[in-house]
Amino acid sequence: MLWAALLLPPGPDGAPPSDEALRGVATWALQFTPRVATSEEAVLLELEASARLFGGKRALRDRILQEGADQGVIALAWATNSLAAHLLARAGIENGFKRPLEELLDALPMRVLTAVAPHEGILSRLGCRTLGDVRWLPRGGVSRRFDKLLLGALDRAYGLQPEAHVWVELPETFDARLELMSRVEMAPALLFGARRLLLQMCGWLAARHSGTTAFTLKWAHDVMRSKEAGQGGEITIRTAEPSRNLEHLCRLRAEHLAKTELKAPVGELWLDATEVVSLDEKSASLLPDEAQQGESLQLVLERIAARLGPDRVLRPVLTEDHRLEWMQMWQPVPMPLPRKTARKAAEPLAMPQPTWVLPTPLKLATRGHRPLYQGVLHLLTGPHRVEGGWWHRLGEGCDATTGHVQRDYWVALSEHAGVLWIYQERLASEETAWYLHGVFA
Repeated sequence: MLWAALLLPPGPDGAPPSDEALRGVATWALQFTPRVATSEEAVLLELEASARLFGGKRALRDRILQEGADQGVIALAWATNSLAAHLLARAGIENGFKRPLEELLDALPMRVLTAVAPHEGILSRLGCRTLGDVRWLPRGGVSRRFDKLLLGALDRAYGLQPEAHVWVELPETFDARLELMSRVEMAPALLFGARRLLLQMCGWLAARHSGTTAFTLKWAHDVMRSKEAGQGGEITIRTAEPSRNLEHLCRLRAEHLAKTELKAPVGELWLDATEVVSLDEKSASLLPDEAQQGESLQLVLERIAARLGPDRVLRPVLTEDHRLEWMQMWQPVPMPLPRKTARKAAEPLAMPQPTWVLPTPLKLATRGHRPLYQGVLHLLTGPHRVEGGWWHRLGEGCDATTGHVQRDYWVALSEHAGVLWIYQERLASEETAWYLHGVFA
């Protein structure tokens, strides 16, 4: 078996780490294995079945070591069982496989085992200094003089008894809190703490095979604040596509915080995964994919939108609408695509669509009920009847109108202007009124 123990730093005045700190690291670790447990100041991971999935033991070790440091992990150790890994981490020994486990544990100071603490004075007077010294005491005498916890802990550490764990369950929602080590007065200085929370959120998303399209960073002002400052503030960051890319989310957060002004010093942070959707996993290729190298256009546009403002970077979106002027809409890049309105690419169109559409249809002159535009127009195909839009309300107030249309579209040919897209209003007061709506390139 392959076990890893991640040691967290003590709290204020040497107290054990808070439950929130342990829960945050455990939630992040669930992306590597569902078998995660907490024990005193450590988070324990059973990784035997996960090593190959993450590229082998060395690659998995490097990733846990790097990301664990961002989570505040101060020591990491590997062994064949969880308690042995925990003891090695306390002793500052990372590799529990370089020598037989008995040799490594026998050389450790006996104080690394919590069960020794109630009897440390007596054991010291007996001449015990290491775990090996305690282990070599007569078992019968140890069982009579000390409690059963000591022998049981020794047997579990040396692999002579099985271990039992209460596994950490993956929460349905993500809501993490972080108390800052010092008060922060400038918003960009919140980046370090926010990165730790984002790393936990990305681990939670990976464990759920999901991505986020919106997350909210909140902060609480110091108690010594003015009344005008309020309790705190928050910013909600949106992405156009579901993502759990840590670096991309950190860049978006940095762009937003750079434009944020704190009204009072901040002492606590919260991070909520506001919108979570399932993320389609991509199969890894045996060969490197050049198309995936570098940053995608979507990520670049999101970063530019975060810097310039969401309303200054727009993108076209196709919608399921038969009215030509509403087949496409413009929306800010950070907004997710409207899945219910997106037009399927394979859906056939009954009539050819013009390349250019006039912002406002141009009313055409007629001659003998025939439309004119740089000469008499020859109708090629049609009519293509379009009716609908009564549900689409335009404007505000009592004088608001709807986008309801009743039109017959035709493809027409002009001797000088080329192929045009024209229509005639159905049930209109002027039966012969024609309008130019689009031009084919």
